[in-house]
Amino acid sequence: MTQPTGPLEPATPPKPQPSRLQGLRRSLTFRAIVVAILILLLLIPLSMVRDLIRERAERKFEAETSISADWGGQQTITGPVLSVPYEVLVRVPVNNGYEMRPETRYAHFLPEALDVATQLDPFTKYRGIYQVAVYRSTTGLSGSFPALAMQRVHTEGQLQWDRAQLVLGISDLRSIKEQVSMQIGGRTVQFEPGMPSTDIVGSGLSAPFPLDSAQLAAPLTFSSTLTINGSGGFRITPVGKVTRAQCVSTWKDPSYDGAFLPDPPDSTATKGEGFTANWTVLHLNRPYPQEFLGDQRLAIEESAFGVRLMQPVDEYHKNERASKYGLMLIVLVFLVFFFVEVLQELRIHPIQYLLVGFALSLFYTLLIAFSEHIGFAKAYILSAVAVIGLVVAYSHSVFKVQRASQLLGLIMLLVFGFMFALIHQQDYALLFGSIGLFITLALVMWVSRRIDWNGRE
Repeated sequence: MTQPTGPLEPATPPKPQPSRLQGLRRSLTFRAIVVAILILLLLIPLSMVRDLIRERAERKFEAETSISADWGGQQTITGPVLSVPYEVLVRVPVNNGYEMRPETRYAHFLPEALDVATQLDPFTKYRGIYQVAVYRSTTGLSGSFPALAMQRVHTEGQLQWDRAQLVLGISDLRSIKEQVSMQIGGRTVQFEPGMPSTDIVGSGLSAPFPLDSAQLAAPLTFSSTLTINGSGGFRITPVGKVTRAQCVSTWKDPSYDGAFLPDPPDSTATKGEGFTANWTVLHLNRPYPQEFLGDQRLAIEESAFGVRLMQPVDEYHKNERASKYGLMLIVLVFLVFFFVEVLQELRIHPIQYLLVGFALSLFYTLLIAFSEHIGFAKAYILSAVAVIGLVVAYSHSVFKVQRASQLLGLIMLLVFGFMFALIHQQDYALLFGSIGLFITLALVMWVSRRIDWNGRE
């Protein structure tokens, strides 16, 4: 007889298996892919930041162009040069045939010696929030032409010395502030706008200077003083067989450019009190002779030298360099979020990642806006403190772990400091950047060693 059995115990219901979607959400690989996609999406606001920087830089350039148009642009002084006409017969088409017609051409004679002494009085003009370095200049020209009776150029026609002209090139005629005259060969000549030809320069002044046989047999000394405005830079063309030039200014940040650098010592910039630069250029140093026929304009323009009044800080250039590290900043901060999410077994929503990414992108907008008013360094510190404070405060509410928020703040401080050092180290930026990325990768590998990538799939 069988023993009666007690009531049957209810069977334990089977554990519900996670759905495929839930398993996918728990997958580390899937979560890493989502973070990578979010980083790629944040390239859009970063590219918009780069466009904003270019737009502001173009607006500054427009302001500089506008001021230069009103005040005067970069000035280049060329001359004086003696231009002497002669006529040649040229064949020109007429109806169904050809005929010979006279054409006026010019022979050009450069000075034996040219001494240039320039005093630049700089100051800053503003257009809105933008500033441009402008100057008033006083330039003394002196030197001599050799006896021209022994000239060596050979022309097809006879030189018409009674129609000779004295040419003085000035690149921007609008900024001339006084009548231009010159004492030469015992005479005083008054210059007028326009030139007999563009063989030498494209813009300048000229004056009739007829010569007779007695004047051709003796050297011609000359002297003149020019008072002109300008902006950006000032240049001299070495048309003398020996050209000696000196430029004196109170500007603290000169930049020498053109075909020749100043003589050593290249300048005397005495602790913010300005500079004095001297040049000595021989005719052997340039590609055109002392006497020539026809067009030598390009070679003459390329031989000019001088100084630029550089602005001490180019805020937009530094903003452009800072924006290039935007992707690195976002990747490092997202890595911290991802590792905290995995190691602390938290759930961070993609929207929370995006909010942090937008905050990091906003750093560059703040940096541009502040740097236009208070300078790059102060703007960088202010923008970095604001963004770090915002991200750390938000991450504290997400992580619920104080140590994780503090770690994120420390990492952001190090990243922003590293970026600031890279921006100011142009010569060593590649070296420091490579070392910094290597150290960062090593830290990521060291932290990620604790993650069981396969066990969480």
